[in-house]
Amino acid sequence: MGFRAYPAGLLAMNNHDMSSHIMSIRRAARDWTVREEIGMTRIQKGYKGLAMEGVIATWYTKNTGRDLRRFVKVAQAVTQRVAPGGRVLEVAPGPGYCAIEIAKSGRHGVAGVDISASFVRIARENARTAGVTVDFRHGNASQLPFPDASFDFVVCTAAFKNFSDPIGALNEIHRVLSPGGQASIYDLRKDASRDEIATAVREMQLSAINAWLTRGAFRFMLLKRAYTRAALEKMVAQSRFGNCEIRTDGIGFELQLVRHDAQTQAKLHGGHTAA
Repeated sequence: MGFRAYPAGLLAMNNHDMSSHIMSIRRAARDWTVREEIGMTRIQKGYKGLAMEGVIATWYTKNTGRDLRRFVKVAQAVTQRVAPGGRVLEVAPGPGYCAIEIAKSGRHGVAGVDISASFVRIARENARTAGVTVDFRHGNASQLPFPDASFDFVVCTAAFKNFSDPIGALNEIHRVLSPGGQASIYDLRKDASRDEIATAVREMQLSAINAWLTRGAFRFMLLKRAYTRAALEKMVAQSRFGNCEIRTDGIGFELQLVRHDAQTQAKLHGGHTAA
């Protein structure tokens, strides 16, 4: 399971610097939570927390690119569920690793949309290097830059907890899916234990410093943003999807969604058809 975390101010840190960095993570998480709870955020953003741009995006790309197994696993799951010739969208693909793995199958048309201009640039470069075609675009998860019914499958990994308008994002995913289309959202479980997180971080094969900082990011930021099963079910019930299935896997979950036909959709919404 991948994640998007606030990175180290880079590797040239002494112990004092690293301690100060973890304290800044704590303060950032606390301050952001307070602003959200009392409604003080004045500027609407498509994401929670810090922007993944510039050197931060480069750091994330380098560290997640060291172990692509989780991206390959998700890509294989997607390709097995989409018929040949089907169209796949990844929302918030970051460096594009998962979308690129899907494109490598040669069976599907693949697109990706990310709010980070840096990630869009990096993902396009990665696709060129891999020799595959992926339509990476800059955009917001709650305002996807695609027409209705454009895709047969939508996937989102390790980013949903960071969306400032999660229900809006769900509604947009529903809109761009064709009738009968499916979506899978993978992200961090709110109830993931410290031991489970420690195991997951070891499997990421990070350096000692980055592993220590990553555990801090999980503890002080990511878990605070993560959703409980009840919260996910409530959001989906308020969205155009109406219902969902949630499966757990390690420190993460998979939220499975289906855009039903008009008749089924009407039943899910008490007789009112969702567009």
